[in-house]
Amino acid sequence: MVQIREILEQDAESVAALSTQLGYESDVKQTSARIKSINNSNENCAFVALVDGKVAGWIHGFYTLRIESDPFVEIGGLIVDENYRNLKIGKQLIEHVNLWAKAHQVKKLKVRCNTKRTESHRFYERIGFKENKRQIAFEMELD
Repeated sequence: MVQIREILEQDAESVAALSTQLGYESDVKQTSARIKSINNSNENCAFVALVDGKVAGWIHGFYTLRIESDPFVEIGGLIVDENYRNLKIGKQLIEHVNLWAKAHQVKKLKVRCNTKRTESHRFYERIGFKENKRQIAFEMELD
């Protein structure tokens, strides 16, 4: 049975380990600090999925304001342990972010997905997301 609850700093080790499955290297200390910041923010939410008391997945959502569009909630990250996929855990995590978004009175949930992750594209489409546009992401290191 899957239990979904808000993320806790104590989940940092499991969350960091899961993040490596997506290619994001994070140490436990960094992950714990990020979880603390998210939990102290009214504009962020994060949940974990537990299977037999073990963290099997996590999701992060954040409230977004734009000048050109109505506010929305975006999924910043979602991972389900490769050993627990196809159990509807990802869908349950998204449902929790969806409820959080509705409580913040937004009417749209968005997610960005790496173009290489075609299995993720199919997952999002299966649960009701529609492709909106393709983009190229740029970043700059700040001194």
